[in-house]
Order: sequence, then C-alpha cells, then structure tokens
Amino acid sequence: MSEPASISSGIAERYAAAVFEIAQENNALSELETSIDGLGAALADSPELVDLINSPLISREEQGAAISAVAKKMGVQDVLVNVLGLMAEKRRLFVLPQLIEQLQAMIAENKGEVTADVTTAKALTKTQSDKLAKTLAARVGKDVKINATVDESLVGGLVVKVGSKMIDTSIRSKLASLQNAMKEVG
Repeated sequence: MSEPASISSGIAERYAAAVFEIAQENNALSELETSIDGLGAALADSPELVDLINSPLISREEQGAAISAVAKKMGVQDVLVNVLGLMAEKRRLFVLPQLIEQLQAMIAENKGEVTADVTTAKALTKTQSDKLAKTLAARVGKDVKINATVDESLVGGLVVKVGSKMIDTSIRSKLASLQNAMKEVG
C-alpha cells in the first residue's frame, strides 16, 4: 500500500471507529448502515460530490455547509452529519470513500456477514442474486451480502470474490485458458 493510501486509510479508520462506537451505543447500527449505503450510492452517482470532497479550491466552510446540506437532505444519521462537518473543518473529506468502506466492513463483521464482490456479464435478477447469496453462505458459513457489478467483457458467467478467494467462471477466462493451451500445442 502506498504511503498516502495508508495515511488515508488510517484517518478513515479512526473516524469510522468513532462513528461505529457511537451508533452501537445508541443501538442505531441499522440507521447507520442505511446512511452509509446512501452516501456511497451518492458518491458513485455524482461526480460533483466527488469534486466537492476532493477539491482544495473549496473552502472548509463551503465544504462543511455543502456536505451537511447534502447529508441532511438524504436523511443521513445525525452523528454521521456531525462527523462529516468535522471532517470538512479538518480538511479530511477526501477520505469519505474509505470511511464508507470501513463502516460497511465494521457493520458486516458485527452482523456476522461477509461481502461478496460479484461481476457478471449482465445484471443479476433479484432471484439469481438471492440464490447466489444462499449458495455462498453455505460455503462460507456466514451471511453473504452481494456487491454486484456488470462487465460485459466477461461475455458470460461470473467472477466472485469473497475475502481472498476468487471464483472465475467467466467465458472470457475460459477462452483465455483455451488460447494458452493452443499456444502450447502449436
């Protein structure tokens, strides 16, 4: 891990631990989970929000007011709104994506859950996603939350990553294996 990435991760870890602890004391982990999922989706959908948290040209006060307004409009939990304001004041909003990841991991661990990153050639239906989650839960021994993405270059099949394990049943990887085998023969 590069030094700036590890510094960002350390900052995010400290803020995440504080937010998680406060939410846990107030029995508000489910509200926190909803809030961070919403914030994560907003970051993924809004390049303007990404610019807001990363721009050194926007003053601390403007960042704080803007992120607080966005968070309140989204119905984000009060403790998280306060932390976002503090992060803006300290010029730490750039770690928001890592903060969201850390909080999601802490909540999942608390719930006895593991996240599976699933990449498919076309979007999974709700039924397919549920069936895959049940199958993975049986193998892993914990509840599985599916984080699905679509990559049409897979042609077909899927790639599943759970922790350090990866299962690749994509047509793309099978074609690559076949190509390598043919190179060895010829």
